[in-house]
Amino acid sequence: HLLRKRKEIATVLATVEGVDTDGRYVMLDDGSAIGYDTLVLATGVRHAYFGHDDWEPFAPGLKTLEDATTVRRRILFAFERAEREGDPERRGALLTFVIIGAGPTGVELAGTIAELARTTLVGDFRSIDTRESRVVLIEAGPRVLAALTEDLSAYARRALEKLGVEVVLGQPVTGCSAEGVVYGDKTLLAATIIWAAGVQASPAAHWIGAPADRAGRARVEPDLTVPGHKEIFVIGDAAAVTDPAGNSVPGIAPAAKQQGKHVAATIRARLAGKHQDAPFHYRHAGSLATIGKRLAVIDLGRIKLRGALAWWIWGLTHIYFLIGVRNRLSVALSWLWIYTRDQRNSRLITQGSAAGRSARPGKDPSEPE
Repeated sequence: HLLRKRKEIATVLATVEGVDTDGRYVMLDDGSAIGYDTLVLATGVRHAYFGHDDWEPFAPGLKTLEDATTVRRRILFAFERAEREGDPERRGALLTFVIIGAGPTGVELAGTIAELARTTLVGDFRSIDTRESRVVLIEAGPRVLAALTEDLSAYARRALEKLGVEVVLGQPVTGCSAEGVVYGDKTLLAATIIWAAGVQASPAAHWIGAPADRAGRARVEPDLTVPGHKEIFVIGDAAAVTDPAGNSVPGIAPAAKQQGKHVAATIRARLAGKHQDAPFHYRHAGSLATIGKRLAVIDLGRIKLRGALAWWIWGLTHIYFLIGVRNRLSVALSWLWIYTRDQRNSRLITQGSAAGRSARPGKDPSEPE
């Protein structure tokens, strides 16, 4: 509905399977094709398991709406299954939640699950005490939120541990299965594993025959066009962008939005007969990461904030960038309810029934036997 008033824009629901750069058309999954004069690829990223794609069924990532509902379903079902489980060892595995990767996504997930277990769900069950749950955050590097300064990273770790999160650093995961994870010389039994350790670009670079970096991102010119194809732009996480100063542009939403505006301005200039394409300049406004209720960190360069003030600024910034007044109001009211009542309104379990499912650790109850 965002584009319904823009009559000059047509929206097509389809899956792209390739691009013919010679014929200038995009090939769709239904066998049809759409021609183009100018092509903008903003196809994003997907999860990267570093050569262990067989781990994906046991450790879903969090990149799409479907991913989010899958992760929520697994977390809530784990508590439901633990309520019925009589074996102490299996119950312990069901109440163990492992997050692999301590970047912003992993840190926020760990803090959210810890608060869910220790606050939101307390009193909802009769056979288990959700406060006895284990939330384990595993990071191969030496610290959490490695992109931030060491003092903010140290604060984030202390805040997580205060919430009850077990932080494991310097330990890459070497095994992942339905039973749990292996890191170092330890095996941790866990029913719920969430992957937040890495991403790889979509096949966009392969589609257009562009040079790619190690993550599969298309290497682009300073104006965001593909070498040898001035009519093709690649932006966002699908592009490996280097600014005029030689710095790599981070794969974050603000950078993608700036790239989108830059490409739009370039296309308008071309349509107006101006063919001098300007290089893209990224303006970094700062880094934000939330840890839990009244817990966040902000790095604005010279200004660094932590704690409740940073959390309020993070929340207001998030709401500000939402599209539409209705969305902003809805999210603001939802967060106000969570803040004042310690109750989350998104506890609906979807896509599947818990009845008759296996209590085996790692088994998604919504999946068929």
